[in-house]
Amino acid sequence: MPEEHPDTDPSAPAGAGAAPDPGRGAASAGPSTARSGSPKPGHFMPGGAGDILTEGDRARAAERKQSLNLGKARTLGPIDPTLRKMARPLPVDPDAEPGYGAPPPAPLAGAPVTPLTGTRRVGGSRRVGWHSPYSGVGGQYSNEPLPTGPVRQQSKAVIAGLSALTLVLLTGGTVAGFQLINSYDSVDSPMARPSVKKTEAPLPVPADPTVTVTVTPVPDLDRLRKNKLYTVGKVASVNCKEPAVKPNSQSAILNYYKALLPCLNKAWAPVVTKAGYEFVPPKVVLQSKQAPASTCTGEAETAYYCPNDHTIAIDWQDDLKNYKEDPLAARVWMMDTMAHEYGHHVQELTHILNAAWSRKGWAKTQAEKLEWSRRTELQATCLGALFLGANKKSMGLSGEKLEMWEWQTQHSGDEYNPKKIRDHGSRKNQWLWADPAFKSTATAACNTYTAAAKKVS
Repeated sequence: MPEEHPDTDPSAPAGAGAAPDPGRGAASAGPSTARSGSPKPGHFMPGGAGDILTEGDRARAAERKQSLNLGKARTLGPIDPTLRKMARPLPVDPDAEPGYGAPPPAPLAGAPVTPLTGTRRVGGSRRVGWHSPYSGVGGQYSNEPLPTGPVRQQSKAVIAGLSALTLVLLTGGTVAGFQLINSYDSVDSPMARPSVKKTEAPLPVPADPTVTVTVTPVPDLDRLRKNKLYTVGKVASVNCKEPAVKPNSQSAILNYYKALLPCLNKAWAPVVTKAGYEFVPPKVVLQSKQAPASTCTGEAETAYYCPNDHTIAIDWQDDLKNYKEDPLAARVWMMDTMAHEYGHHVQELTHILNAAWSRKGWAKTQAEKLEWSRRTELQATCLGALFLGANKKSMGLSGEKLEMWEWQTQHSGDEYNPKKIRDHGSRKNQWLWADPAFKSTATAACNTYTAAAKKVS
């Protein structure tokens, strides 16, 4: 007969009063304990019934330890120093041509012209068929990015302190101001109503030193197509003569060009001034492989004009070679080269060159850029022909010498460029602009920026 247990409820289901399963542990006895009352004192004390781990507790602990096993910890290696570098900023204009840099903001209608900066120059004389051609290129933009430094940031504590100090000063100043006002009575205090003698004349009001002058901006296309240079009339003769210098050495070639420079200054100064611009004479230097001839950079195998410092750089080695082959042809070419490069100087003084480079900088295609270059170069050829035509008698441009100049002009152009770069104009268009200018000597004949595209091809 089984032993009776008085603590067991006879109405409870079978097994309700049985001892807890050792495999379930103390936690499994919760419901039975709850029915029989709270745990006795010392149940969870060390050695008590709640402190004894059963086989089930140990098994479950082993399972949890195995499921959380992540392996042995490994030490981290050294951090790649390249990861600490700051991210490079994105380019301002992703469509900008590589190696040139982004152009200035696009000028709106009526907006002032934004001058372009950098190392830029305009190409030299046109390629000619009678001597070895050169491979000069046009002007260039600077591709060096502007130096940038890290942005200085103030700590939050410093900013908070400055803000608190500012608030205290403002509050204190306001309170002090009200106290000062209340300290003076409108009757007792003489400072409340200062006395003014009726016989005294009021002090004169000083004139406003700020003067606002509104200047009407000139868009680039107006500077190119409507420049006042085209309205000044003819280039006058100044009785310039060909220098009596044999260009048979480096120093002699430099002296030859320097002797031509005063004649060109004398001829163009009144024209530039009459057009409303300031005249500044250029300087002439010879190219050298040891040092740059001017502040402009780029290929140094041809004569060119640098607008940065108003410098005409001459390739004296080509001149010396040509003089040894044909003295007359070399001297005619040197006169024409000087007149052409001086034409670029006139463009610079009248803001035409800057506006043309601005338009070229905003061209969307290479073909459009080359067309702007050809319009600029053909105009320089035209301006050079104006000077030669005005002084043809004193320069001796007649007979064989005149025929030589005409032949050279008709056989100069992009066809003789070994790289086939169409940046100066074809031989046909070289003569198309030079011949009328030589005969008329009027600046109106040199507006290449309103001409049809086929006339500047």
